[in-house]
Amino acid sequence: MAPPETDNTERAAGSSLKPLKALWPFIRPYKGTLALALVALLVAAGALLALPIAVRDVIDQGLVNQDASTINQYFIVLFLMTCLFGVFAALRLYWVTWLGERVVADLRDKVYRQVIRLDPAFFEVTQTGEVLSRLTTDTTLVQSIAGVGISIALRGAITLIGALIMLGITSPKLMGYILVLVPLVVVPIIVIGRKVRRLSRDSQDRVADSSGMAGETLNAVQTIQAFTLEKIQSDRFSGYIEEAFATAARRIRVRSAMTGLTIVALFGSIILVLWIGTRSVLTGEISAGELGQFILYTMFVATSGASLSEMWGEVQRAAGAMERLLELLGAQPTIKIPSHPVALPEQGIGSVDFEDVNFSYPSRLDQMAISDFNISIKPGETVAFVGPSGAGKSTTFHLLLRFYDPLTGRLKIDGVDIAGADPVAVRGRIGVVPQETIIFGTSAMQNIRYGRPDATDEEVFAAAKAAAAHEFIEQMPEGYATFLGERGTRISGGQRQRIAIARAMLKNPPILLLDEATSALDAESEQLVQVALERLMQNRTTIIIAHRLATVLKADRIVVMDQGKMVDAGTHTELVKRNPLYARLAELQFTHPEETYA
Repeated sequence: MAPPETDNTERAAGSSLKPLKALWPFIRPYKGTLALALVALLVAAGALLALPIAVRDVIDQGLVNQDASTINQYFIVLFLMTCLFGVFAALRLYWVTWLGERVVADLRDKVYRQVIRLDPAFFEVTQTGEVLSRLTTDTTLVQSIAGVGISIALRGAITLIGALIMLGITSPKLMGYILVLVPLVVVPIIVIGRKVRRLSRDSQDRVADSSGMAGETLNAVQTIQAFTLEKIQSDRFSGYIEEAFATAARRIRVRSAMTGLTIVALFGSIILVLWIGTRSVLTGEISAGELGQFILYTMFVATSGASLSEMWGEVQRAAGAMERLLELLGAQPTIKIPSHPVALPEQGIGSVDFEDVNFSYPSRLDQMAISDFNISIKPGETVAFVGPSGAGKSTTFHLLLRFYDPLTGRLKIDGVDIAGADPVAVRGRIGVVPQETIIFGTSAMQNIRYGRPDATDEEVFAAAKAAAAHEFIEQMPEGYATFLGERGTRISGGQRQRIAIARAMLKNPPILLLDEATSALDAESEQLVQVALERLMQNRTTIIIAHRLATVLKADRIVVMDQGKMVDAGTHTELVKRNPLYARLAELQFTHPEETYA
């Protein structure tokens, strides 16, 4: 699977705002709210554009004629217009802010739902912190456009257009000067805006790098502290942060220069036009009130232009952020549900067949993890895979769970080639007890219930009792409702393992995969859990990855693996006699138990 784009040079070349078009499907369900916001925007803009007309009449009809009653009337009109503007500006702000929050919530939800379904090949080449950065930092940048940002942009655009029209009505001559000067202001903004976008994208990438590094180290904080690596890792993180800051500083310099240039160009143009307008009053071409009206509309043009230029930088940043999010939304898993998946038998019996399977990991294509692997496992049979580290034992589990597809060969469950089946249906037939147990940041009850989300409390209790977990859970402060901490930091390794075994028991699958499921337990717990596992393994196909041979002596078959190949298979007694590799491993563990075996 292709990972999200990481070539900054290539990404910097783009200057299109096309990525922002992808926001429309997220906005479309809330067209009613968008319509209300637009109506409020138009009413507020209309009230604002009416203010200079009232000011003109105050000057020409009230001040020039020195008519106090006329002045009072027009000031009442001014106040009413101000109230109308204030009310509808508030409504506009509420609706567009709500819309922005809703759109970004939906966007985050869709990105997460997409990422959580991507297979391990994606995460071989993509840092988790990078994904989290896109889910948080990038969606926040998009939110600034989808909500208040788009409101400011629309308000500025409508006010700018309306003010320009009213300028033309007030004084076509002065309006002509404005039209000549506008391109001199707009063109530099667009050119510099492209530079801002490129730097914004680089800045977001650097922040993602620091997030990835922080996530990686915080997840291994105990290892870092054990090896006293705090200073080294802190210095590494500081390096990432400084690089992110330097990139952000370049963006800030360019954007500040764009803002300064815009202000000078806009207000310089206005001063020039007002100078010409003042001379026109002196010559009698326009009245003092019309000049006042023209000044106000010119100020509207200036402030709207300034806000649009400022917002242009935000738009560029949001376009870069949306581009990164679209990369995640466009990432496709290599393991896909076939258009017409083959159904597994309704009642799973648990047969497993590897037929001439060859496989190498996407990140190590030149190194075969499994070669010419053939084995047929009967329903209810217990088979153990043993061998040195890197022999391919864990890879067989990855292929069975269809995290990857073999390069060649077939893998069957209950007689069905799983390449043609729905991966969800395949995984539904398999229970897993990994060596490194993952505990989620929730209660003990919920952690066990992950094995079967629709299980009743009584079924969870029964699974916990069978896994020798019930007693220690009951002794916790809140029993089954006790929060276990992120990654299960509030319980011991042996307790985490028993939670994992309870999950598998609750799932009650026809096929069970055990990755040395008792390795993290003390002697007493191991004995309890071993009895529970033997009960769980009855009438169930069980495949065990064995690191300690003592745990697999009762297996129906022991498969010896080395360098991705099956080199022998048989019982413990048979293999000790005829297989040198197995005999050496057995001698190391049973004759010299203090020596470890990976």
